[in-house]
Amino acid sequence: MSVVLLLIGLALLIFMTFQGVNIIVSAILASVFVALVSGLDVVEAMTGTYMQGFTGYFASYFLIFLLGAIFGKIMADTGAAESIARWVMKIIGPKGAIMAIVLACAIMTYGGVSLFVVGFAVYPIAVSLFKTANLPRRFIPAALVFGSVTFTMYLPGSPEIQNIMPTEFFGTTPYSGLGVGVAIAAFTFIVGSFWLYWMVNRAKKHGEEFVSYESDKDIEQNDKKLPSIVQAFLPILGVIVGMVTYSQYFDANTATIFALLTAIIIALIIMFTYLSKLWDVMGKGANEAIIAACNTSAVIAFGKVAALTAGFTQIVDTVLQIPGPPLLSMAICINLIAGLTGSASGGLGIALPILSPIYLNMGIDPGALHRVSVMSSDGLASLPHNGYVVTTIRNISKETFKTAYLPVACMAVILTQISTVIAIILFTLLG
Repeated sequence: MSVVLLLIGLALLIFMTFQGVNIIVSAILASVFVALVSGLDVVEAMTGTYMQGFTGYFASYFLIFLLGAIFGKIMADTGAAESIARWVMKIIGPKGAIMAIVLACAIMTYGGVSLFVVGFAVYPIAVSLFKTANLPRRFIPAALVFGSVTFTMYLPGSPEIQNIMPTEFFGTTPYSGLGVGVAIAAFTFIVGSFWLYWMVNRAKKHGEEFVSYESDKDIEQNDKKLPSIVQAFLPILGVIVGMVTYSQYFDANTATIFALLTAIIIALIIMFTYLSKLWDVMGKGANEAIIAACNTSAVIAFGKVAALTAGFTQIVDTVLQIPGPPLLSMAICINLIAGLTGSASGGLGIALPILSPIYLNMGIDPGALHRVSVMSSDGLASLPHNGYVVTTIRNISKETFKTAYLPVACMAVILTQISTVIAIILFTLLG
């Protein structure tokens, strides 16, 4: 019964999110419900466990959220993000519209630009390319999501928070699990590209074509002078080189902070004349960072309360008994929690403090644990209640879940599950 009550609490969190209730409010209400039905001291659970979980995560990762958001805003405001997107589109051309979108997103997300900044920057150009190639526009969200949160997240060295969090628990670096990580990222990219092209071509054969929306007239036609592609790429190069360099001397959190700070400084030096108002841009980035960090902290704090319940312990114990490689049971547990919370980082924040000592004591390679935990946090986290999925489909692309979500699910849910299983097999065979 305790498991059922916990699942009801998680379902309550998801339902309220679907209904548009603020995630911080949803997480608090769901936490109170879980504490009540599980027989916990509600006051202690909320003022102690919940707040410790909230403030602990916030304190650990806020600077990464802050610098990442400011960097993204600078890249957007200067036109650097658009410059990169247009350069990729120009190289590949309208006939490669889908791949141009995917690669533009991948370059920027691996370079530390915020997912949401990437989505808003690439979408207007994606509409133009899809219109020129007469492709069904309902596949634009799938292209944006595929390029932003799948193979780029798997790549070792990514500055995304999902690749940084495991370092704290496994004593690893952002480059851990390098060989398998690169191989699986390549597999995901190749298979996902063919799959996405197949879906689009199949839709075209069934008579689907590009349809203009009323909202298209709201897409800004940016005629301002953009930075050169060299100027636009240098800050991103700063992130990548910075991650490699600083990781030799500092822990992953510190290395990421320094890498993002280096990129911001480079961007300001070489593209300052393209900025509108520096302090306004930084202020907007800071505001977005606070919201993003608080939202994630709220979900993780809910998980801390849930982890006190007998139901959670039963779920973990059951998953640990799953036959097969230990990496498989860990991946399933992280995947389920990430799916229930609708957040990859939220799933990791809840699962890793509990699971990491268990699997480290089994003598499993920490690099394998790191990389598999990153991959398994994706999958079910991209179910419809995921914040980025909702934003990409509804707010950015102005599509509906009925028309656009299935291709997104194929890329971000099904394919990522397949990739994770293959990674587990490779690590098991090579370990």
